[in-house]
Amino acid sequence: MDYYRKQRNYGCRIHDQYTYMGMKTLVLENEKIRLSILLDKGLEIFEFLLKSRDLDFMWLTENGVDNPNRYLPTSPDSQSTYIDYYIGGWQEIFPNGGVSSAYLGAQFGQHGEVAHMPWSYMIEIDTPEMVAVRFTVKTKKVPFKLSKTITIYANAAKIDIKEEIENLSEVPLRYMWGQHLAFGKPFLEPGCTIRMPENITIIADELDVADNDQSARVKRGITHEWPWVEETSGNMTDISVLPPKGKPSEIVYMKGFKDKGWYQVDNARLNAAICVEWDADTMPYLWYWQEFGNTTGYPWFGRHYNIGLEPFSSYPTHGLSEAVRNGTAGYIQGREKRMFSMSTTLMEL
Repeated sequence: MDYYRKQRNYGCRIHDQYTYMGMKTLVLENEKIRLSILLDKGLEIFEFLLKSRDLDFMWLTENGVDNPNRYLPTSPDSQSTYIDYYIGGWQEIFPNGGVSSAYLGAQFGQHGEVAHMPWSYMIEIDTPEMVAVRFTVKTKKVPFKLSKTITIYANAAKIDIKEEIENLSEVPLRYMWGQHLAFGKPFLEPGCTIRMPENITIIADELDVADNDQSARVKRGITHEWPWVEETSGNMTDISVLPPKGKPSEIVYMKGFKDKGWYQVDNARLNAAICVEWDADTMPYLWYWQEFGNTTGYPWFGRHYNIGLEPFSSYPTHGLSEAVRNGTAGYIQGREKRMFSMSTTLMEL
């Protein structure tokens, strides 16, 4: 932290002198939005606030934000360790997506490993018209460096993100890379709608089962065309419209995005929406996680109504070894770099 950096209470501004729950926290804001980020825990975005509505688009679990240093995991499995620390919000996922997986002798935990690591940062631009901050992290199990630059602009309810992964070794490597965005209350509710391009294919992977072995709503082992899916009952359902609480919890995957992927989640009652755009060449899949309060056991106990709409390089949520097997894992040569970009906009309808 630069103690002598000029302070500002107008236009675009950055606050890097804060802590939240004992963790180093960085806040970016302008006239329209406020973005709060946990530097000490995976660069998690736990607040993305539209100031005009006092409306936060990031979902928080009932457990909320907690400092991992205050809690010792008592479960031997990596999935429970991740979930016990999971706050909701928005995490970077790399180089493993989904459950525990092994690759080249390295054993990854759930969504390992940058989602729980501390990141460093450097302020690149700090003016009333624009603020840009570059964040970096190095993985420990495999030799990668990941950089992420977040930019905000005056009088704009938008953030731009540019990222880079670098293979720090001479060895070609595989990876899974994704953006774990989760939406819930106060923004998300039954009746919200999801919009995305036409001709998108929905993959209902037969490896997936709903939480706690509950029956899935979407028929497995086949593909569907957005937004219509065949239910296990044989009925056709439009999954772009969020259902009443109590529908089965599950995950499906979308593909078919051309160049720039995008989706928009609308809440007509609140007259508010969020639009996410991303480089679909780097992340051609979109994971659609649905938790509609039907998981009555661990970890949700029927308390949550939320979704995740997560751009990813690969699928399904069964770890890097499965993505390597099915040919969707990312590939990078020794000393090579790969780029990614995305933007997210909050809107009043």
